[in-house]
Formats: sequence, C-alpha cells, structure tokens
Amino acid sequence: MNIKIPVYTLLLSLVAATGCSKRVLVPPRLDLQPYPAVGLVTFTMENAKGDLHQLATDQFLAEVHNAQPGTPVVELGDYEALLQEFGREKLDREALRTLAAEYGVATVFVGHMKASNVSPRASISGFPRVGATVSVQLTVRMLETEIGATLWTNTAKATESVGELGLSGGQIVFAAQDPKEAYGDLVRHLIANVTTDMYATYR
Repeated sequence: MNIKIPVYTLLLSLVAATGCSKRVLVPPRLDLQPYPAVGLVTFTMENAKGDLHQLATDQFLAEVHNAQPGTPVVELGDYEALLQEFGREKLDREALRTLAAEYGVATVFVGHMKASNVSPRASISGFPRVGATVSVQLTVRMLETEIGATLWTNTAKATESVGELGLSGGQIVFAAQDPKEAYGDLVRHLIANVTTDMYATYR
C-alpha cells in the first residue's frame, strides 16, 4: 500500500530513510512546483443538481495544498460563467490564453462529475430528503494555457450511501443542510483517489 508524502518533505525523508529502510521514496508523478500559479475551475456536474460539485472542488483544493503546500492556486469560479465572460462555447485554446493573460495562470485544473446508479433507501416522490446509494465518477484534467495541451488527467469512481438525496425533474439533487455530513465520505474517497499522483510515495 502506498503512503502519501507531501512533496516538500521529500528531501528530509530521503535523508532520514538512507540506510534505515529498503523502501524507496518515489517523487510525485504530478509536481506543481515548476508552475508559478495554477488555476482551478469549479467542477461541473452531469445527471445531478445541487452542491456536490462545489464540495468536491473545495476538497480538491484542500488536497492540492496538503500534498504540495505553498502551491499558488487561483480559484476561477464557475465553468459556464467563464465561457460566457470570454464569449466561447468551450474552454478551448483561445479561452485558456485569455485565462492566462487575465489571471496569470500557466495551467488550469478542470473537473467533471457524473452521477449514476441511484438506489434509494426509501421511495422518492416529489422532492423528499431521503438516503440512497449513488455512484459518482470524477475526471480531472490539468490543461496548459498556452496551447491547450492536456498535461495530466486522472479518473476516480466511488459508490457510497449518502443522506438527504432527492430527485427533481428526473435528476438527482444533492441539497443537504450539512453537505459534509450527508455525502462527505463520497467526496473524500473521490478526491483521495484522483489526487494520488500529487504525493510522493514510499514503495
């Protein structure tokens, strides 16, 4: 099993581990230190409404700083709002160049969540707040802002029991009074799995 190690402890760990263990410390596959600043667009959500994508974005930001402390992250806000601001239909090369010029970011994280396989623990009619088991897939990409190239991508999927879930207009609705309590475990599992490349590991 891999043990996550923040990148800034890499050198000290290498010194401490010399001659004391046969384990090898492997640097993170995704090292953010070469970039003066990275952008983070609020994740998008498919097949669901509510606040799950915002909670996941906040958790992703926290995990970036936990894995590689001191990384400058510029929160860029809602994906659709950015496109409207730039007059673009998608986050293409021109939109990314505009982001770079206006916000000074060399790379941008974008994420997309897709919910599926909802199994309610009670009958859902109208908009009650009930528990359910739901699967969510999260894909995160890091895009270079000069030519729009994808520098890194990872996907994670989790199936968890969540609270205060509803259906409205045929869509899943995440709208709990306490989102961290209702579906925090689901988000934590997704983000932990999708950010493994940001940690140095002992092997």
